[in-house]
Amino acid sequence: MLEVKGLTGGYDNKTVLDSVSFDVKKGELFGILGPNGSGKTTLLGMLSGILPYQAGTIDIKGKDLKGYSSKQLAQVIAVLPQHSSLAFSYTVKETVVLGRYAHQTGWFHSWTSEDEEIVQRVMMQTGVAVFQEMHFERLSGGERQRVLLAQALAQEPEILFLDEPTNHLDLSYQKELLDLMRKMAKEQQLTVISIFHDLNLAGLYCDRLMLLEKGRVQVIDVPNEVLQQERIQEVYRTKIEKHPHPALPKPQMFIVPEKHTGELDPLEINESYLNQAPEFLHLSSPIPLRTMSSGVTGSGTGWHQHFVNRHVHYDYNCDDHIAEMADYLKTYGFEPQETVGMMTAVFLDTVSYRLLRDEGFSIFIMVTAGVGNAIDASLADRHSWTSSPGTINTWVFVNGHLAEEAFIHCIVTATEAKVKALHDLHVLDQVTNTWATGTSTDSILIAATQRGTTLRYAGTITPLGKLISRGVYDCTVEAIENSRKRIESL
Repeated sequence: MLEVKGLTGGYDNKTVLDSVSFDVKKGELFGILGPNGSGKTTLLGMLSGILPYQAGTIDIKGKDLKGYSSKQLAQVIAVLPQHSSLAFSYTVKETVVLGRYAHQTGWFHSWTSEDEEIVQRVMMQTGVAVFQEMHFERLSGGERQRVLLAQALAQEPEILFLDEPTNHLDLSYQKELLDLMRKMAKEQQLTVISIFHDLNLAGLYCDRLMLLEKGRVQVIDVPNEVLQQERIQEVYRTKIEKHPHPALPKPQMFIVPEKHTGELDPLEINESYLNQAPEFLHLSSPIPLRTMSSGVTGSGTGWHQHFVNRHVHYDYNCDDHIAEMADYLKTYGFEPQETVGMMTAVFLDTVSYRLLRDEGFSIFIMVTAGVGNAIDASLADRHSWTSSPGTINTWVFVNGHLAEEAFIHCIVTATEAKVKALHDLHVLDQVTNTWATGTSTDSILIAATQRGTTLRYAGTITPLGKLISRGVYDCTVEAIENSRKRIESL
């Protein structure tokens, strides 16, 4: 659909673009990225025929751009500029109608019912039909942007150029506009070429991305390859982190603000932050901690400042335990979004915890454990499913900076230590009469201060893994023994 080879040019004898080459397929949503001054808008001006170029070729549908007349070009391409303004006072509908000029044989002498239908359709698609009689200059920036998009779509182009299309739009309209662009690209084979400043939107919606740096092509590829953390940091000269989108297989980039004095000071989470109440155990951190957990609230990954292990009766049953737990936390003044909350039928005075230190870092481990519903995971299919409160809840607080992979290592190492503790205590699955590996609803929490020593690994033979192995094993053994004694004393 579009092929560019060796494109070179700029302004006032200054070269802005240098030997830019790429191609865009029919029906593709193609994103152009780059920091300010990299040549994005200059490139779009050349592609749309507005700016001349010194060298290279631009072929549209197999024909050189310079071979098109202005009207012929307007039947193939449309442009949505970054800034919205009109020289004359038009209504919204009149502004959109201007997009049909390329299809007229005279100055609207051939206006047809088909033209009217197209204008009304694109106004509906872009959400501007409701104020089609209002004057353009009375609209907000975001509304103007949508009107000009409707005007561009009224041209019925085969290629649509967009210059930062979401710049003036609020969140909902950003999504609506880009959803529409993607839908038209896939269903109507509209080729969309857009400049983006927002790397995350580009990563979410584009089929391919081109990254410009100082007028040259740095890379052209699928979003996940272009949006590499090291590359983006180098080109944009700012610290970022790359993470997967939580709901889609798409990359997302996050700016990392500079940390100031006090935000980097090491912090040790220990028993001084623990409050043992009759109904729950509560650890309150002075700062939010990076977490990975299977809690009733705060599950998955996140940042949390409060950690609650709640005692419930052994026959606790609830249709919506997540909502019930959230209400419970609110009753005691905890914000559910800031709290990892767990449940256990174990008596809380049987808790076991300890602080373990190594050179440059430490960990605080806390375990509540009972084995009344112990399960051998290898024979779990012999059990019928019944929902019950977790009986072994394991908390591991790491006073250090955990890498992403280290969180997973921590969970694996802690689980291995727990299984070993159950084996050494001869805990049996009562259904299969084999060694138990856990209980039916065990929960685990890994929380890190993200300050101090960087810890990339937590396998069983690493310094961190050794502390977790020893601490989880000892605390699990002690917690189970405490629980057994508590039951025997009743």
